[in-house]
Amino acid sequence: MARTVADVMTPNPISVTPDTVLKDAIQLMADNHIGGLPVINADSDLVGILSESDLMWQTTGVDVPAYIMLLDSVIYLKNPAQYNQELHKALGQSVKDVMTDRVVTIAPDKSLRDAAHLMHDKKVRRLPVVDSQKQVVGILTRGDIVREMANSYT
Repeated sequence: MARTVADVMTPNPISVTPDTVLKDAIQLMADNHIGGLPVINADSDLVGILSESDLMWQTTGVDVPAYIMLLDSVIYLKNPAQYNQELHKALGQSVKDVMTDRVVTIAPDKSLRDAAHLMHDKKVRRLPVVDSQKQVVGILTRGDIVREMANSYT
């Protein structure tokens, strides 16, 4: 019988709120050896995810976008809105400043195959698992899928 997301996910994952101080969230990730945290609001609704990738802006900083001057006008060679978003992440002090707010999720009754396809197609390392009320009930990582694959060979 095919395994489902619910069979393999980590139930009741550690989570943070948008107002969690960023250094506290980073410490939580480091202490628990995890690469991402679901971000939930006061109603326990999923509003974002904080991942290692989101935190890289804190260390790397942001490059000023290239531009040219033409007839007393500035023409940006890159999207200035993206620069503003990157700058906000680099200077952020709370989870809401740096989290990703467009989160790819999966339902617990989906197959591991569906989850693997979704992770591959969307290029994500983890999927918050949400129930029909959009409440986080678990988290599934690439490592969970690999461990399940290894278990199937024994």
